[in-house]
Amino acid sequence: MVGGVSVGGGAPVRIQSMTTTHTSDTESTLAQIGRLAEAGCEIVRVAVRNEADARAIRAVKDGSSLPVVADIHFSAALAVLAVESGADKIRINPGNIGGEEQVKRVADCVRAHKIPVRVGANTGSIEREYLMRYGRSAAALVESALHGAALLEKYGVEDIVLSVKASSVPLTVAAYASLAEKTQYPLHVGVTEAGTHESGVVKSSVGIGALLLRGIGDTVRVSLTEDPVEEVYAAKRILRACGLEKDFVDVIACPTCGRCEWDSMRLAAEVERMAFGAKVRRTIAVMGCAVNGPGEAKDADLGIAGGRENCVIFKKGEIVRTVAREQAREQFLAEVRACIGEEE
Repeated sequence: MVGGVSVGGGAPVRIQSMTTTHTSDTESTLAQIGRLAEAGCEIVRVAVRNEADARAIRAVKDGSSLPVVADIHFSAALAVLAVESGADKIRINPGNIGGEEQVKRVADCVRAHKIPVRVGANTGSIEREYLMRYGRSAAALVESALHGAALLEKYGVEDIVLSVKASSVPLTVAAYASLAEKTQYPLHVGVTEAGTHESGVVKSSVGIGALLLRGIGDTVRVSLTEDPVEEVYAAKRILRACGLEKDFVDVIACPTCGRCEWDSMRLAAEVERMAFGAKVRRTIAVMGCAVNGPGEAKDADLGIAGGRENCVIFKKGEIVRTVAREQAREQFLAEVRACIGEEE
């Protein structure tokens, strides 16, 4: 349990993101958390760089609608302070926290406060022993993460989440596939340092999607060099594409071709924005031409297909009316609102 959110054990795959603010700036941090929550984020992580950040966890948690995870590196003291300030979970790398005695110090505090720990290994933080033995490889990532978990287990901590991220998609998938065979702990999956929006979404979709379709992964973060709200939107789309989110509006649209004689692209984008947050299971189609639109999208709850002068609006493949192209957008959006239960 991360705050009131269950992870693993048959729970839904949880969407995470991380704030880009200084945590000690509680006003900005809480404003960003509010935006993340509205977008559909379920767990939020904040950076703990110093004592001010660690102490600010209390105010952040008090004002946050999401469970708060404290992300700490290099300092057992900051990890302990973050826990004592009310963090719902901490993320550490036992290999850079200051040695086994400092790991014990953190473990004792975590156990006393009954919160979970994420042990994160990535290609930049592989334990030296495993790096020397295996190089920058899936085996090194997996053994490094399991070693970190074993250290915590040694001091009585077993409420653990593991991650083995890389910026390489094939390496990420190989590492998580191997780790899933070796442990029953919940796994936090993602492609680290995935990049800017376009390339980062593609890399994350391929990597996270490949794992989720194998049944691997209990929480996800899409790591983008971008507003973190975009991470949440991308994660939701990945879960939907993998069939792991049931109550959503699936907007299907043809790629258009030379037969398309109206602006179906713009309407499709508008419908997707309108329907993205709706918690109902519907399929809405925006098709380029009336020749085969209703046939291709015959299973859609609602659809539109256009021509040079008129558009047809259809439901379950049956045309319900023909409208002039100039009125098509307004009339179809009204149908969309009714379809998703958001009538004005």
